[in-house]
Amino acid sequence: MIEQAELDASRTALLVVDIQERLCAAMPPEVVEQTVRSTQVLLAAARLFQLPVVLTEQYAKGLGPTVSLLVPWLAALAPGQLHRIEKTCFSAAATPEFVALAPRIDRDTWILAGMETHVCVLQTARELRRQGAAVHAVADAMCSRTKANFRAGLEQQRAIGVVVSTMETAVFSLLRDASSPHFKELSKLIK
Repeated sequence: MIEQAELDASRTALLVVDIQERLCAAMPPEVVEQTVRSTQVLLAAARLFQLPVVLTEQYAKGLGPTVSLLVPWLAALAPGQLHRIEKTCFSAAATPEFVALAPRIDRDTWILAGMETHVCVLQTARELRRQGAAVHAVADAMCSRTKANFRAGLEQQRAIGVVVSTMETAVFSLLRDASSPHFKELSKLIK
């Protein structure tokens, strides 16, 4: 059984929840900037470690597409590495598309980023835990419109056994060693 705090690239996938244009416009700009930047680095790590990536969009017709700053990072992923899901269900992991996709991805650990921490991210984390997965919520790669909602979302995730982490912690956990062939590229992005 995998330790909850361990990130092993062969068992890990990245889930990016609803980082969309109109949601970003409703968030504090400095928080959006941090969330997007951390998510970009997570996407780079996913590319280098060949982690499956699931990207969701909540009601894209109303909330718009994924924020344009992530598009080049998504385009850099290998063919077949990225899985997109449009949804109206708050939990990405409860959608029929995710339920069908998860066995094919065959990962038992999820790195979680996205919006909003206390709604879609929380409900996704809760469902992933119900499904038996280990979950690492990357706090600096997620946000809510208010600090109170952000904090409440993280507290509730901790209460259900989610590891609350940071982008740097997640990336260095995947790297494990400075001799990793990916160390130089990822450490440049982090700086």
